[in-house]
Amino acid sequence: MWPLFVSIFVLWYALGYRYNLLKRGKKRSVRELVRKYSRGYKKAPQGVIDHAIVTALDVVKTTRPELVRRTLDDRFFDTEQDLKKFKILIKVIVVVAPLAGLLGTVIGMIETFDSLASMSLFSQSGGIAGGISQALFTTQFGLVVAVPGLVIGRMLDKKEHVLHNELAQIKDIVISQSTKKGKKNEA
Repeated sequence: MWPLFVSIFVLWYALGYRYNLLKRGKKRSVRELVRKYSRGYKKAPQGVIDHAIVTALDVVKTTRPELVRRTLDDRFFDTEQDLKKFKILIKVIVVVAPLAGLLGTVIGMIETFDSLASMSLFSQSGGIAGGISQALFTTQFGLVVAVPGLVIGRMLDKKEHVLHNELAQIKDIVISQSTKKGKKNEA
């Protein structure tokens, strides 16, 4: 039972950490935000997308046009890796929690059958009722750990996927703008 208690605390810490990490920032579209920041918007970035746009615009200003894509990929790599933080841990806990509950069920049933075998139906450990109670409680607790973790974990995975797509969109928009500026300067 104690592994389930530990896993529920670890799971909720990981879910909370991922939730805070996956904050997008301003609600506007990526194209509008790039336009706004490139025109000199001075407020501090609030989320992942805002920080990425500021970083991308700094890269465009300080890097030769032919190296912008490679530099953006390098600068966004850490951000993309951070978005995955605790993802595997959450999935492992969601898978293992019901199995730990099932283990408690097996232990409770063994205790029940032992009390039946020794005919101590009213033993100090609770006999049949104690074994069945333990079996049902651990199964229930394993599911209580897993189901919310599964639902919230999937929602966070979807949010992470959207952020990855928006980061790719930022790269494309910034590169296309820098290419247009480069062609205007050549003419």
